[in-house]
Amino acid sequence: MAGSTHTRITGIGTAKSEAAGPLPAHWAVREVMDIRQAAEYLGISPDSLYKYASENFIPAFKLGNRWRFKRSLLESWMERQSSIGPGKTPEKSVKPKQKKPVGRAR
Repeated sequence: MAGSTHTRITGIGTAKSEAAGPLPAHWAVREVMDIRQAAEYLGISPDSLYKYASENFIPAFKLGNRWRFKRSLLESWMERQSSIGPGKTPEKSVKPKQKKPVGRAR
């Protein structure tokens, strides 16, 4: 339908109207997501996201013993990561593991 609007939940008690097509059900997520929701939002596996969160590579916090992800922080992190471009270093680079020296052949 031309001119129709759709409402997207953007946080607790707030909504945003959009003139675009309907959003998938999984995109109407809360501001704070658990590891499964955040992994689906980012398009990666929960195992990968857990690793990135525990290495402080991606913005996250723990609530009790469970990881939580704030959507606005993930969006700004993705924006910063995508604007880095070739030849520039990220804010926090992950150093490659040092290889052990190879022993002499006999």
